[in-house]
Amino acid sequence: MGRRRGIMSDQLKEEIAKELGFYDTVQREGWGGIRARDAGNMVKRAVEMAEEQLARDKS
Repeated sequence: MGRRRGIMSDQLKEEIAKELGFYDTVQREGWGGIRARDAGNMVKRAVEMAEEQLARDKS
């Protein structure tokens, strides 16, 4: 089975990692080096950003 293609762009992931304060870990160890909690927080933040965008689009 092949790897699943990510939904978030690398640019968005990097932006969120910087915002949440663990981008230095990503630079040192790659995405596999982040904690599960950090990955979950990234997803949570991405969902928040998408909801904010949808709310703006409806206005």
